[in-house]
Amino acid sequence: MSHDFPSFNEFNEDFEDLRDLLQQFENLKEGRSHSFLDEDSFEQIIDYYDEHDELNNAIQAAEMAIEQFPFSSQLLLKKSSLLIESKKYKEALDILEKAALLDSNDINLYILKTDVYLALNQHEKAARLIENHIDQFSGEDRTELLLELADVYDDWEEFEKVFDCLKMVLEHDPNNVEALHKICFWTEFTGRNEESIRLHNNIINEFPYNHLAWFNLGTAYQGLKLYEKAIDAYQYSVVIDEKFDYAYRNMGDAFIRLRKYNEAIEVLQKHLEIAKPEDVIYEAIGHCYERMHRYTQARYYYRKAVHLSPTDDKLYYKIAVAYMLEENWENAVKSLQSAIKINKQSAEYNMSMGGCLLELQRNKEALGFFMNAVRLRPSSINARLELIRGLYASQFYEEAIEQIEFAESKIGHKPVFIYYRAAILIATGKSKEGLIQLETALQMAPKLLKKMVELDPSVLQHPSVVDLIGQYRKKK
Repeated sequence: MSHDFPSFNEFNEDFEDLRDLLQQFENLKEGRSHSFLDEDSFEQIIDYYDEHDELNNAIQAAEMAIEQFPFSSQLLLKKSSLLIESKKYKEALDILEKAALLDSNDINLYILKTDVYLALNQHEKAARLIENHIDQFSGEDRTELLLELADVYDDWEEFEKVFDCLKMVLEHDPNNVEALHKICFWTEFTGRNEESIRLHNNIINEFPYNHLAWFNLGTAYQGLKLYEKAIDAYQYSVVIDEKFDYAYRNMGDAFIRLRKYNEAIEVLQKHLEIAKPEDVIYEAIGHCYERMHRYTQARYYYRKAVHLSPTDDKLYYKIAVAYMLEENWENAVKSLQSAIKINKQSAEYNMSMGGCLLELQRNKEALGFFMNAVRLRPSSINARLELIRGLYASQFYEEAIEQIEFAESKIGHKPVFIYYRAAILIATGKSKEGLIQLETALQMAPKLLKKMVELDPSVLQHPSVVDLIGQYRKKK
């Protein structure tokens, strides 16, 4: 029975041959008698030393080889490559000039020159070199040079031109996997979604089973917020390659944006079956359940995400929110403690904690968290309102008025502050002043009346307040 791969004996023979060659090279170096080394043998010796990181030996072998074979462009290219590795760019360029005189049709000549120019930060020279010679190549060589040119433009931060190069590669070689992967990123980066849609539709017309082209088509539609079309394209890509995890992930995102949470969960579960579990996938499934008001399942998936990413404070906060939506304040407080332990600097976490503690009638502790939030985000209107709400609930009316004045001095006279002031004045028996404030607020922003009612629903039990609101509505 015959095998295509080399047998153990063949390996052994190759190894013996190589050892022989290296011995002959050592003899040549020492000036001892040696058998003749041909060009191929020298190339093997150079490659051996290069692969084993013995750069000095590799360069020495290349120099001796070039002495014997001065007209070999291959050997000159090998030596210049070694010089580039040793950061001897000037010498490398000199040798590449010699190689160019011997054979100007070797693609490696241009790739090595480009490497030198990039190392010297001469992006324009690198780009011009490839642009000027690209037309003398076809097939795989042309593709390789265009991909090299894309890298030059990337390095040069000429991002639109990176897209142009990748587009040219795919027009010339539609199934090129490297270009298909890269253009997906650059389409999103440059926002050239319409062009990408045209390009990939052309590829699909010619090669309908190219799953990467379908995927890229989907991402371009998604970039234009055309989520249904994106989903259709992703579905084709997973029919062709059912283990294409990125397509399931993106499809899940598109379903979420369409608020189709059951469908999103289904494709994200598929992602979990075929790929390594990831916190972002669990988190997305949790988000879907939360949106469907299925808070127990939401927390289950957020916890699975926490298990993979135990230092992500956002996840603890999401668990807390799922408890808060059920008015389960005790458990919300526990999750918020975990979030705040990791990230003390979040005004949002401090506000939420204050809110939960207020619900549990732990007002003094709540006020501490509200003050933290204001200290962390002095210009946040919400942080200020929460602190005033805490003071009001604790019947610290004077302090609440002080905080309103303080807030107005920091962020200006907002209608909501006037509503809050009206509520405090009415609560402390200063109805006349309170009604004047309420009238001013109603003239400025009638829609914000609900903020005052949220602060204290009992305000609607005052006949004079109800009368004033009624008069205002009639006027409207």
